[in-house]
Amino acid sequence: MLGFLGRRLIWSAVVLLLASLLTFFVGYKVPADPARMIAGPNASPETVLSIRHQLGLDQPFPVQYGRFLGHALSGDLGRSYKTEQQVLPTIMARFPYTLALALSGLASQVLIGASVGLLAAGTRLRAVDGLASTFVLLTLAVPSFWLGIILLYVFGFRYPIFPLGGAEGGPISLFLPALTLGLSGAGYYARVGRASLLEVLGEDYIRTARAKGVSPGRVMFKHAFKNALRPLVTMTALDLGVLLGGALIIEQVFGWPGIGTLAWQAVQNIDLPMIMGTVLFSALCIVVANVLVDLVYRWIDPRISA
Repeated sequence: MLGFLGRRLIWSAVVLLLASLLTFFVGYKVPADPARMIAGPNASPETVLSIRHQLGLDQPFPVQYGRFLGHALSGDLGRSYKTEQQVLPTIMARFPYTLALALSGLASQVLIGASVGLLAAGTRLRAVDGLASTFVLLTLAVPSFWLGIILLYVFGFRYPIFPLGGAEGGPISLFLPALTLGLSGAGYYARVGRASLLEVLGEDYIRTARAKGVSPGRVMFKHAFKNALRPLVTMTALDLGVLLGGALIIEQVFGWPGIGTLAWQAVQNIDLPMIMGTVLFSALCIVVANVLVDLVYRWIDPRISA
């Protein structure tokens, strides 16, 4: 297990390094000048040159990236060009909002999607399966931003049950963003859950249990459902890693102050330190989620060694 974990951690470090290198290179090649944006449109060329020198933007790419990497390894992601605040504390201040949205939205996806998919496969009724297929098509076809706007109009404006946006209303402000996130991703869980359960129901041990006279309910809940949930567990862990990096579209629609909004503002302002910080944080969340999934599978099946 320790060797398995060691290999996964080494590959995770390589992925993070490549992500940082690629993001920094793209930021380096962007034609916009952060020094000019900081100085303002009316600043003299001398002022712009002075700011560029202070930020080290006049140095070659290897020097800039090496300096960034050295500071990053010590936990210092630099200061925002726009706000002059430390990048890492700013990200961590937004993280609780992203965490709340990720957990609640993912729970909605799993509960809604898995329930629909497992119900469609478990009942084997044509009407139920047809309704489930319609649900999957609708949730996959409807853009999440459009769904969010509709929910905002109906439940925030037409019938003002929930706040129109932001997080100032407390936990109730989380309901519509989480529901939008849940409905927009539930179709994937429904499709995977249905296919997984149908595959399990065709296995030999299920037919053997039925031949022995085991009740249909016991076969379904004790044997089939448990094994059918494995792909859903994998999807859940990986989706959590992605969502912890920020759900940009949902955050923008609902004015939710999460990491996705922070990253989008950084891109608009060509704020390279903040862009690097948010990208690395998102990559770290995804990498950690992958490692946890691998460890769980390794624990379930010790034969997995690579």
